[in-house]
Amino acid sequence: MNALQNPLALIGRILLAILFVPAGFGKIAGFAGTVGYATAMGLPAPQVGVAIALVIELFGGLALLIGYRTRIAAIALAVFTLVASFFFHAYWAVPAEQQMMQQLLFFKNIAITGGLLAFAAFGAGAFSLDARRPAA
Repeated sequence: MNALQNPLALIGRILLAILFVPAGFGKIAGFAGTVGYATAMGLPAPQVGVAIALVIELFGGLALLIGYRTRIAAIALAVFTLVASFFFHAYWAVPAEQQMMQQLLFFKNIAITGGLLAFAAFGAGAFSLDARRPAA
């Protein structure tokens, strides 16, 4: 199993980055629309929130992808994902016909947060920029 640790860590980082990096670029391309959606969801200071989300998703996702300061990037993405879950997938506060889908999305985000916390705990693996940095 040790032989699989580093390739699986790389694959895990790629799969998680696929979620965040396109979302960050999407917020650049559709900033006004995303702000409108955040406003409709009751996000305080939606322009600031969307700008922060864009930076975290784009730069955190890219850092995770290449394995640069992976632990910090993973923690930032985990906190972001957890907070976003409560604002955008509050299944307990939607009509009954929407609850199942929002609950599924909420717990998907909780699982993603768990995966990110594993990278925060164990690092990026050997196939990363972190592995090439001198130990502090």
